[in-house]
Amino acid sequence: MEDKYRFAKEIVLEAGAFLRQHLHDDLEIKEKGHFTDLVTQLDKAVQDHLTDRILTRYPADSILGEESPEHQPLGQGRVWVIDPIDGTTNFIVQQADFAVLLAYFENGLGRFGLIYDVIADKLYHGGGDFPVYENERLLSPFQSKSLKEGLVGLNAGLYAQNYAGLADFADQTLGTRSIGSAGISFSHVLTGRLLAQASYIYPWDYAAASILGEKLGYTLMTTRGEKPAFYGREYVMLVPTEKIREIKGYLQ
Repeated sequence: MEDKYRFAKEIVLEAGAFLRQHLHDDLEIKEKGHFTDLVTQLDKAVQDHLTDRILTRYPADSILGEESPEHQPLGQGRVWVIDPIDGTTNFIVQQADFAVLLAYFENGLGRFGLIYDVIADKLYHGGGDFPVYENERLLSPFQSKSLKEGLVGLNAGLYAQNYAGLADFADQTLGTRSIGSAGISFSHVLTGRLLAQASYIYPWDYAAASILGEKLGYTLMTTRGEKPAFYGREYVMLVPTEKIREIKGYLQ
């Protein structure tokens, strides 16, 4: 497993370097389902590169990627989960606040995860049998605090709708923040800059965070308090495990 983990860090950093090199290229931008859901030729190029590197070295493994034609469950076999550019709109418009996400599962068990904040050059990695780091800095487990001492990652739409009581929960905290990249938002939970993060996202957006967070005392759950299906789009939250009962009290 150590070799796979080392290899994963190597190829994620390669992908980030490629994106920095092509940051100001002319982009071919397409809408996937809505004008806010965008994809570029670089999303596909990065996923193809990561896929080729993984399958060349581990031909018996499988890939679940955002740009894959088929989306398979994670319950069986050795599966790598890829989000080549998490925060594509940020990548296009701001050239900042986007990440490369990679997670590795064996028979549904997360073995390690990686979130690479490309422009900040910060790699969050570990989980499973590995400690969690920000680059070379060991991250501490969740430090207990009250809800009123923390901030919640939540976008304006979910707050305005008070979906599942998320605004009611957020109103117990110091306020909300929205970055536009689930991966980077989750990394802010891991480092204590956010108390929790709630999003409506896909498995490739939250797979790495689920593995990293568990190691540091966080739980990825749906807004119903259940384990995510890791299939299709879901409303999920990364929250401190010790705060689950209290947080559930505000959710509908």
